[in-house]
Amino acid sequence: MTLYIKSAQHGIILIEAMIAILIFSIGVLGIVGLQAAMLKNTSESKYRADASFIAQQRIGTMWCDQDNLAAYIENNTDISNLLPNGARTTIQSGVQYTVTITWQQPGEIQHNFSTTASIVGD
Repeated sequence: MTLYIKSAQHGIILIEAMIAILIFSIGVLGIVGLQAAMLKNTSESKYRADASFIAQQRIGTMWCDQDNLAAYIENNTDISNLLPNGARTTIQSGVQYTVTITWQQPGEIQHNFSTTASIVGD
């Protein structure tokens, strides 16, 4: 005659496996979240660098063509081919010229970058 004794630990391995899967799943979700944040920050950094380059390029062009500085004054010129919803504004205040670049990614707030240079003719 065989007696079956119920063990108090019957099914504990299944519970341990489920807990291990839960902890692993939370870790994977955390890594996916970090990767999404990294991609967002990387694209924002790229747009900021592009905006700086565009503004500095405009200032450099103005330095090279000081006889026609008035031609470079502009207000919200579309540069969306360079930045998403991008615009460039150049204003003059005496010998100070300020170039402001704005851009906005879909679903994000508007960002801007400004640089100022003093351009005095020879």
